[in-house]
Amino acid sequence: MIDVTFSYSDLEYFLLILVRVSSFVYIVPFFNMGHVPVRYRAALSVVVSVLLYGVLNPRPEIVYTTVAGYAILVMKEFITGILIGMGVNLCMAIISLTGAVADMEVGFSMVTLMDPATREQTTITSTLYQYLIMLILIISGMYEYIFGALSDSYQLIPVGGAVFRAENLLNAMVKFMTEYLSIGFRICLPIFAAILLLNVVLGIMAKVSPQMNMFAVGIQLKVLIGLLIIFFTVPLLPIASELIFTEVKKVTVSFVEAIM
Repeated sequence: MIDVTFSYSDLEYFLLILVRVSSFVYIVPFFNMGHVPVRYRAALSVVVSVLLYGVLNPRPEIVYTTVAGYAILVMKEFITGILIGMGVNLCMAIISLTGAVADMEVGFSMVTLMDPATREQTTITSTLYQYLIMLILIISGMYEYIFGALSDSYQLIPVGGAVFRAENLLNAMVKFMTEYLSIGFRICLPIFAAILLLNVVLGIMAKVSPQMNMFAVGIQLKVLIGLLIIFFTVPLLPIASELIFTEVKKVTVSFVEAIM
């Protein structure tokens, strides 16, 4: 006979799971974009919570004495979900850095637009790289790793068992910032190198023939060379997405280890 009883303690346990999953879905890429309806996010959070509720065994004992104690457990689960999803969200900022540096070199930094997905001011190249790399990451199955990491977090960090260590979180953030700058400049290095060589050539020509207006010529050449480099480096974006995917795994693991 199937037992379908659902006690008050089961409801408390399920709500704590729902809090971590909801905060995770709220911040993780692909689902936190503005054009994703809120009801879809809520439905996804409930479905994932129900699945996790059915497979998580053994269940830890939830100990609290007052309403304030349960509220503390809710806040701990909320922050845990935010930190796990933030590892993925921070790595997607590498794309914004790459596009910002590329646009600054080419001369597109003055041209900004409102991205309806993120509701933030962004540059043209940042938007191009963001959508292309995100599409590649979806095709490569990054969403499977994201939800797999969320599921595995319950084995490492049981419900109500998160311990926040400020020193470990700070070390994880500092390590990420180092990789953040390194990967961002590695992706935009072709554009940076090409524009640097162009500036050297323009400087030599300005000395050879001072009568030429190198400022007007340089602007047009930078735009032309920049667009050509972007066009020819598009096939290299799968390699860039692999670097970002690897960094996502490292940062997610470091954040989970920091709150174990």
